[in-house]
Amino acid sequence: MGTYDYVVADVFTDVPLEGNPTAVFVDSAGISPARMQQIAQEMHLSETVFVLPAEDDGDVRVRIFTPVNELPFAGHPTLGTAIVLGESNAAETIRMETAMGTVPFDLERAGDGRAGAARMWQPVPTWELYDHADELLAGLDLAASDCTLPVEVYCNGPRHVFVGLDSVAALSGVEPDQRILARLPDMAANCFAGSGSRWRLRMFSPAYGVVEDAATGSAAGSLAVHLARHGLIPFGKWIEIRQGVEIGRPSTMRARVMGTSERIESVQVAGSAVVVARGTLYA
Repeated sequence: MGTYDYVVADVFTDVPLEGNPTAVFVDSAGISPARMQQIAQEMHLSETVFVLPAEDDGDVRVRIFTPVNELPFAGHPTLGTAIVLGESNAAETIRMETAMGTVPFDLERAGDGRAGAARMWQPVPTWELYDHADELLAGLDLAASDCTLPVEVYCNGPRHVFVGLDSVAALSGVEPDQRILARLPDMAANCFAGSGSRWRLRMFSPAYGVVEDAATGSAAGSLAVHLARHGLIPFGKWIEIRQGVEIGRPSTMRARVMGTSERIESVQVAGSAVVVARGTLYA
């Protein structure tokens, strides 16, 4: 029998029991990928992170599992992991190897030295029109006329499809048919609304084992690119993205895109996290 220590952090919040929880197994050497998947299913959070020794140019390497599959990159679990690792590491920067490349994190520390927030440089996504928009809109009980922008899919590890609505009230009223969404593989459906520097987001993804997510860091970066490309926000300015309100887990993410519509130079996402539990798994 093995024993594995873990930490649970609520991410994209500084208030316990809000935001999106992630489990971080801080010393995962010797755990097989099959066992990692079993543990992620046992934890039953949207993502569980396993920290491993670095193999390339990072300080650590991570593998990220939902209850049903492994992800090459995800936002809220890696940001939460950076802040958890910052508890035992005085460095201002942590470089984290993922299957999408090495992701740098700048830690923000309080006066007592505690790491409470971080900023990450995400993989720059690719994008294209989404081929199954009609089926997706049917699953969201929406019509093409409800959309304020083209329905496009962005990939920075996970594949996020974005559906823009004209008001936060319309966003809060979305009631997806999870059976229809489950027929769309390797995809997270993201509905959003807002203006200026303030936006709201909801994410649904049966394909990733998530009915509705409380905070989706990888989607926050891609949403900022989507908005900047279509001229709804300026390049180089931070925006605030609120998520999880409808499910009682409010979260706050900040995102910024540098570059132009023709060439995205960098995507940054920032937020806080708070440790809420520590434990040992016996398996």
